[in-house]
Amino acid sequence: MIIEVHNAEQTRRLGARIGASLKGGEVFELVGDVGAGKTTFTKGLAQGLGISDEVQSPSFTISRVYDGRDNLQLVHYDFYRLSDPGIMASEVAEMVQDPKTVTVIEWADIVEGVLPQTHYSITFASPSETERSIELPDEYKELLSKEDIS
Repeated sequence: MIIEVHNAEQTRRLGARIGASLKGGEVFELVGDVGAGKTTFTKGLAQGLGISDEVQSPSFTISRVYDGRDNLQLVHYDFYRLSDPGIMASEVAEMVQDPKTVTVIEWADIVEGVLPQTHYSITFASPSETERSIELPDEYKELLSKEDIS
């Protein structure tokens, strides 16, 4: 399923709609170029999870953890600068098994071997400066309508 969004706010709203449906244990692999909207989408997921903290890109810190509703936590990884998974692969392997954790991974290729088979891949494309094409798993088709993000 491909969703076309026209600005960052719509990308965030899309993430919030999905985030509100999460129960914990979900693992998301976000695929796309730098600036394609991956962190903006994650900010929306966080909002949907009831996280009030400002979500920041973990590009330099590698990971960030946020506490959300119902004792859920969001763990956001960004492996763009990582050339060797090292201990991070072990950490990710542990996190993706936690039923109270929603895991979001940008640039996941380096830890692909530890991702569960049932993870969700979301692909971001940037046809223009503000527009994005976001390819979502079909599981979210019923959850979304155009009005939800407009």
